[in-house]
Amino acid sequence: MNRYWTLAARPLDPWPTRDTFELREAPIPEPGPGQALTRTIYVSLDPYQWGYKKRGVEPAGAPCHARTVAQVVESRMAGYAPGDLVFNTNGWSDYGLMGEGVPRPGYMIPRKLDPAQGRISQAVGVLGMLGLTAYAGMILQAEPKAGDTAVVSAASGGVGQIAGQLARLKGARVVGIAGREEKCRFVIEELGFDAGVSHLSPTFAQDLAAACPKGVDVYFENVGGAVFDAVLPLFNPGARMTICGLIAHYGDDAGTDARAALMARGEEIFRTRQVTVKDLFVGDFVKDHEATFLREMGGWVDQGQVRYREDIRQGLENLPEAFAEMLKGGAFGKMLVQVAEDPTL
Repeated sequence: MNRYWTLAARPLDPWPTRDTFELREAPIPEPGPGQALTRTIYVSLDPYQWGYKKRGVEPAGAPCHARTVAQVVESRMAGYAPGDLVFNTNGWSDYGLMGEGVPRPGYMIPRKLDPAQGRISQAVGVLGMLGLTAYAGMILQAEPKAGDTAVVSAASGGVGQIAGQLARLKGARVVGIAGREEKCRFVIEELGFDAGVSHLSPTFAQDLAAACPKGVDVYFENVGGAVFDAVLPLFNPGARMTICGLIAHYGDDAGTDARAALMARGEEIFRTRQVTVKDLFVGDFVKDHEATFLREMGGWVDQGQVRYREDIRQGLENLPEAFAEMLKGGAFGKMLVQVAEDPTL
């Protein structure tokens, strides 16, 4: 039987709990023509998935969406054979199909993985969509340069830790905003950021200003809320801001437009200081930039120029708790749940 988590038939609370989800069983699906059956190894947990659920993107009764690393069990799909390791979108499920007619976000294209090119878990992290997100937002949109001060919120998270290191590679001075003090130490001592500031500090705004004595030229936004409010007065003329996520607002009431509220609060400073604000959607960059990104990022990771921390939990049964913890800042690094043996370890 195939175990999988789906949304329970109840109204969604602002933030998820275990009761938000229901564990079900169904026969393991059989692949049709042009399809392959895969066994899930790693499930990626990311803040955007809560938005999918709150907006009703997922069909009722379907496995909760997630990007996954899996292994082919049976294949009727050209180019894939049993034993192949793949990136796909099995979701919160022991098994799943990929290939013709299998629903998935259009830009999350299944691909074969080569363990020689990096840990397979990294295919949903630094060598996957999260890495491309950081690359697109920081390198292609914000364009940091030597002498800039770049600030990254949620700096120890799956995207933030990459974005900050990319700004450092371009010669910028990098300030990371994180939660617990150990996360702030991590971005400095392990990732090479120039400063780490805790948003939990009662003097957070003053601490951030002290860490950015020459103002802010680049801001990679993952949080919103009070974190954005502390960055806002520090923007230099001609600064660039990319909005990757607004995790502080994912529990807001339905219909609330967090981005519009953020833009309204920043309108005067954005206008008078000519701050460029860009929205970041990774799907816009897959076709033209994914191949280049994978080649460049693979080299940086292999050479130790980009480091990446994963927070790997165990067991499909623990997915709801891990997801809720991740959304509330409890992860330390990129959050994944391992649901089956990794044959490369």
